[in-house]
Amino acid sequence: MADLLVKLYGLPSSAGTLEAQAAAGVEIRRAIGPEKHAVVEWAEKNFSRGWASECDVAMSSQPVTCFIAVKDKRLLGFACYDATLKGFFGPIGVDPAVQKNGLGKALLLRTLEAMRDAGYGYAAVGWAGPVDFFRKTVGATVIDGSEPGVYRNMVKAGPR
Repeated sequence: MADLLVKLYGLPSSAGTLEAQAAAGVEIRRAIGPEKHAVVEWAEKNFSRGWASECDVAMSSQPVTCFIAVKDKRLLGFACYDATLKGFFGPIGVDPAVQKNGLGKALLLRTLEAMRDAGYGYAAVGWAGPVDFFRKTVGATVIDGSEPGVYRNMVKAGPR
């Protein structure tokens, strides 16, 4: 999978998307330290050990670089930045039971806004799976020659 590039100075507004999530009882916010283990465990259970590792890094940053979606104290999704490398967005994961309701879009926009507010002009979306989602939502473009990019010689843990 290739990497994507997003112009953070050209992001669409998140206001309507975040308001729609709030109206549905979903809070999108920056995670806090005491939630670290819950977020990391949820990412591993629902996605992968690699994504859990990236969540761990994002949750260990100051400020935390992981945003979460919560409804009734239940984690529904997360999005991170600066977890793989500085300036990289991802991973992002949404509970499959609640996908297709704008939650991924809300997490993406809120997290990219945080990157912009931290001083980044661009974000790289590493090893992007749903290219059309990123293209449609934030105008992301494929970075030619970026496959496998920084993940080229990545060490992977064996089975547990």
